[in-house]
Amino acid sequence: MAEAEIATPLSPRRIVLLTASAAAVAALIFTGGVLPAEYHRDPIGLGRLTGIDRLWAPEEKVVSATGDAAAPASRSYPVAFRTDVIDIPLHSGEDPAGGADVEYKVHLKKGSSYIYSWSVGGIDNPEEFYTEFHGHTVEAGKAMTVAFYRKATGTSDNGVLTAPFDGVHGWLFQNQSIKPVTVHLRLAGFYELVPDGQPGNEAGLHARRID
Repeated sequence: MAEAEIATPLSPRRIVLLTASAAAVAALIFTGGVLPAEYHRDPIGLGRLTGIDRLWAPEEKVVSATGDAAAPASRSYPVAFRTDVIDIPLHSGEDPAGGADVEYKVHLKKGSSYIYSWSVGGIDNPEEFYTEFHGHTVEAGKAMTVAFYRKATGTSDNGVLTAPFDGVHGWLFQNQSIKPVTVHLRLAGFYELVPDGQPGNEAGLHARRID
């Protein structure tokens, strides 16, 4: 029988060269392939040239378009967006002629919204100014549906309203101080103004539209 051949052991120099070559190949694979495909990083441009970088995609977490609420996150409205400023003068709470309280509302379709901000100056004690933020239906011959959103004293408020039903939605402002004051109200959203003398604007207040 022929004697088995004995493999020649690798020299230290050969081992170093093979190890270095393997490390270089591994580094090239990681830099040119793994980084572009997995981390969207392409330091040497190989991912772009080979198209590997197109394999990368961030982790996705799909959520419902309605979020945690019943209403959708996106909504279209039948009326155009608008912004208005309304100045509402109120007499002193002690004026025998009256005029210390005024209602002002705008018309909203169910699901339509507006952002609001109002303030009144010249009152030393905020407890002397009262507001009711509410809405109601205006259908002739039908029982009125009413919703109260906020009843409070104070000289300012900011927020957003989404109408729970078709109707007029806004405020009763009541000055209980001894000074005449003016409420500065700003609205922005998808609403329609109520004509003079109709429910919601019996006082005939005129808004200044801001385009």
